[in-house]
Amino acid sequence: MKTPKCVDETIEWILSGKTTQKQIDRVNAVQQRLAEANPVKHPMANPQWVDIQQVTPNDYNPNSVASRELQLLHLSISKDGFTQPVVGSKAPSGMVEIVDGFHRYFTTKHNPDILESTHGRLPVVTISTQLGDRMEATVRHNRARGRHSVAGMAGMVFQLLEEGYTEDEVMDRLGMEAAEVARLKHITGFAKLLEDHEYTNALVSKRQILMAKEAGEKVL
Repeated sequence: MKTPKCVDETIEWILSGKTTQKQIDRVNAVQQRLAEANPVKHPMANPQWVDIQQVTPNDYNPNSVASRELQLLHLSISKDGFTQPVVGSKAPSGMVEIVDGFHRYFTTKHNPDILESTHGRLPVVTISTQLGDRMEATVRHNRARGRHSVAGMAGMVFQLLEEGYTEDEVMDRLGMEAAEVARLKHITGFAKLLEDHEYTNALVSKRQILMAKEAGEKVL
């Protein structure tokens, strides 16, 4: 298939950017338009090279990686380059919160050789912004590799329950059994937190408040 003239013109436009950062921004813009035209509607259709200063870790990832594995990750990126993007979610602040790929982010940010090779950018694809969806995606990505720390999983369960998700929803989203949720509730003290307390304003979750507001209901 002959390359359309417009493709060559687009490449010339990208290369005419006066700085490397401008050229990368133009590549991102072209990629965005291509993704919009692409019949394949998957996150990988639109990888973006995001300024690493605009990327932030999440506070719930239960996965853990040993220092030796981090060294191997550095070697892998150094030798093979980035073969997988970081998965993120756009926050209201405009920052990209990491869903999967914290160790790729960490390795890039703290190794000048890799950071220089990406011109201070990180390859990112984005998915849903809902907290439960993000946590669910993090667990799915992690369970196929690495290890989950008990403290990390307990913190995730606590946060979802505090946001107003039911135990059944937590089980469904994180692929857990009832006994696992009960054990992690005990570890975090969530069950103890509600023990012998009336369900007052202090115990109304943020999620329930938002749902009530959306429905035009008054939060008691």
